[in-house]
Amino acid sequence: MTGTGGALFAAVFLACAVEAVEAVTIVLAAGTARRAWRSAGYGVAAGLAVLAVITAALGPAVTAIPIGVLRLVVGGLLLVFGLQWMRKAVLRASGHKDLHDEDAIFARELDAARGAESASRGMVEDWYAFTLSFKGVLLEGLEVVFIVLTFGANAHDVPLAALAAVIAVVLVVAVGIAIKAPLSRVPENTMKFVVAVMLTTFGIFWGAEGADTHWPGNDAALLVIAPVVALYALALVAVLRRHAPKPAAAPALQTVEH
Repeated sequence: MTGTGGALFAAVFLACAVEAVEAVTIVLAAGTARRAWRSAGYGVAAGLAVLAVITAALGPAVTAIPIGVLRLVVGGLLLVFGLQWMRKAVLRASGHKDLHDEDAIFARELDAARGAESASRGMVEDWYAFTLSFKGVLLEGLEVVFIVLTFGANAHDVPLAALAAVIAVVLVVAVGIAIKAPLSRVPENTMKFVVAVMLTTFGIFWGAEGADTHWPGNDAALLVIAPVVALYALALVAVLRRHAPKPAAAPALQTVEH
């Protein structure tokens, strides 16, 4: 695997792992709260079936776009997404935004699922568990499909991007099934910071190439762009951390005289 191939694999793997963690958390909440694992499983299967149809329709369309136009459009989109992820990652790392907490998300999903009314439709015994799992898999899965197709098509290596996505998803799902709990031990905030850097890096690289810019060293320029983007993000964290809101002080204990 070349250096560029390694960067592609790492970027797709991390980005898809993040999406898989969020999807697994939703499905686990649906199955745990409703005690309807079969209905949740039907929802997962339905979501995957829809994703398969969408992928089959979008795959040939994406690869048929001229590479220059594809890189310009996808580079711009990746840059927008990367900067959005970067903004959130910098705010979290600097203390201006709460860290992403899968335990808290799992708890919220559990409360919502437990409070929902139970209803059955056809072979689905618990429609709420079905729809919650379906939506989670479909929405997070669409992001995985977008990542694979755009990264793979731009790098002329869709199979490698697909392999990275499959490994990431299978690994996260296996861990989720094994522990049946939110994957709170996964360093998701760190992963999102790294993914933000890589999305921004590829966005800059491919967007410029799509605009007929030639990078010195061609693909080797990625090895320079990525550290520069990372250092810039870390500098922002250091600056913003100085002005981070201080946590509220705990109330002082008062002595009660008897």
